[in-house]
Amino acid sequence: MAATGPEQNHAADPAAIRRHRILFRTIDQRRNPKLRRSDITITDQSAVKRAVKAASLGNAMEWFDFGIYSYLAVIIGKVFFPSGNDTAQLLSSFATFAVAFLVRPLGGMVFGPMGDRIGRKKVLALTMIMMAIGTFAIGLIPSYASIGWFAPALLILFRLVQGFSTGGEYGGASTFIAEYAPDKRRGFFGSFLEFGTLAGYVGAAGLVTALTAVLGDAAMEDWGWRVPFLVAGPLGLVGLYLRLKLDETPAFQKLEDASPHASSEAADTVETTAKGDLGRIFRDYWPTLILCIALVGAYNVTDYMLLSYMPTYLSDELGYSATHGLLILLGVMVFLMLIINQVGKLSDRFGRKPLLMAGMLGFLVLSAPAFLLIGDGSILAITAGMLMLGLSLVCLLGTMSAALPALFPTRVRYGSLSVGYNLSASLFGGTTPLVITALIGWTGSNLMPAYYSMAAALVGVIAVACMKETAQKPLDGSPPSVCTKEEAAELVQAQAPEPKF
Repeated sequence: MAATGPEQNHAADPAAIRRHRILFRTIDQRRNPKLRRSDITITDQSAVKRAVKAASLGNAMEWFDFGIYSYLAVIIGKVFFPSGNDTAQLLSSFATFAVAFLVRPLGGMVFGPMGDRIGRKKVLALTMIMMAIGTFAIGLIPSYASIGWFAPALLILFRLVQGFSTGGEYGGASTFIAEYAPDKRRGFFGSFLEFGTLAGYVGAAGLVTALTAVLGDAAMEDWGWRVPFLVAGPLGLVGLYLRLKLDETPAFQKLEDASPHASSEAADTVETTAKGDLGRIFRDYWPTLILCIALVGAYNVTDYMLLSYMPTYLSDELGYSATHGLLILLGVMVFLMLIINQVGKLSDRFGRKPLLMAGMLGFLVLSAPAFLLIGDGSILAITAGMLMLGLSLVCLLGTMSAALPALFPTRVRYGSLSVGYNLSASLFGGTTPLVITALIGWTGSNLMPAYYSMAAALVGVIAVACMKETAQKPLDGSPPSVCTKEEAAELVQAQAPEPKF
C-alpha cells in the first residue's frame, strides 16, 4: 500500500507517448535521474553503533519504566485504591496503566512532527527526561491510606506524563536507527531497538523478583515497591547523556543541507522540507497510516499480552506463585534476547514480509495450544507454552522496527510513524491487560487471552499481505545508504548504460 501524496504522477496518454517518445524519455530521466557517487551515503560504522546503542539503551530505560508498573500492578492496586474487592483493585490498577496510553497519540502528534521539524536527536532527549521524571515521581507518592483520593489522582497525573513522553519514543528511536543504518543491514541494526525493549522488561522483572524474594510480600507492599520507580531517575540521566552526545541522522542532515547547488538532480529528489505538517500526514498518507495502525495493533496486543500481562494472569487467574511466574517469563525473555538479532539478520536476507507473516501465523495457530499448556500449571508446561508464544513474538520484534520506518518518506517519517504507532498502541496495546481481565471476568474462560491474540493476529496477517517488501532498499525519500565505497561504486556502475556495438 503506497502513500498517495501530491508527488504521485498521473499516467500520460499512451498515444501521446508514442508521438513524442524523446520528450517523454527526457521527462522520465529528469524524474528518475541516474545516481552519482556523491548522492550515496556511506555510513560511518562507529557512528551507526553509537546511534544504535543510544537509541536502544534509551528504549530499554523507557520500557523498564513501563515494565515495573506492569509487574507491580497487584501491589499498586492495593497501595493506591480502596481496599475491598481484589478484582476491583486490579482493574483500577490496569485502568491507570491504560490511562497513559490515552495520551500517547497526543504525545505522538506533538513530538513526531517536532522531530521532523527540529531533528530526531533533540526530541528523543526530551522524551527521555520526561519519562524519567514521571516514573521517579510515582515512587514518591504517598499511599491511599495516607492521603486518600489524592494518591490515585497523583498516580494518574504522572502516568499521563509517562504516556505523553512515550508518544515520541518508539517512532523517534526506530526512525533514528533506520536512518543511520545501511540499507542491507537495517533489519539487523533495527532489531537492537527491540533488544532494548526486552532488556528493559528483563531489568524490571529481575529487579521486582529479586526485591520480592529478599523483602517478602509485606515489605514490598509497605515500601519495597517504590525502589524500582526511584531507580528510574539516575537511569534517565544516563540515557539523556547518551542521546545528547549523538549527531543528527544522515537522512535528516540531507534534508537540512539540500540546496540548489546540490550535487545532482538525483540529490534533489530527496525531500528538502521538514514542515512536520500533521494535517498533511492524515490527508496525504492515510492509506499507509491505516496499514501502520493495523500492523502495530496486531503486534502490540501480542506483545503486551505476553510481556506485560502474563505474570498477572499466572498469579491472579491461575493462582500460580507470582515469583515463579516472573522467573519463567524472565527466562523466556532472556532467550528471546539471545536470538532477536539473528531474526533481524534473517529479515535482511529473506525480507520483512516472510518474518512478519511467520510471527502473525504463529500467534493465530499456536495461541490456543500455548494457553492450554500454561493452564496445565506445571513449570515445564508453562515454559513450553510461553516459549511457543515467545518464538512467534520474536519474529515480530526482530523485524518491525525496520519495517515500520520504511513505510513513510523521510520528511514525514517521525511524525507519521509516531501518530500511527501511538494511535494503535493506545487503542489496542495499553488496553490489552484491562480488556483480557474484563473478558475473563465476564466469560469465566481462562482461554480469553488466546482468543484475543488470535483475533489480533488475523488482522496482522491481512496487513502483512498488503504491505510492500522494503528489505535491502533505500528508505523512501532518502538516497541509498551503503557500508563501503566499493558498494557505492557498484551501485553507480549498475546504472551505467551498456555499450552498444
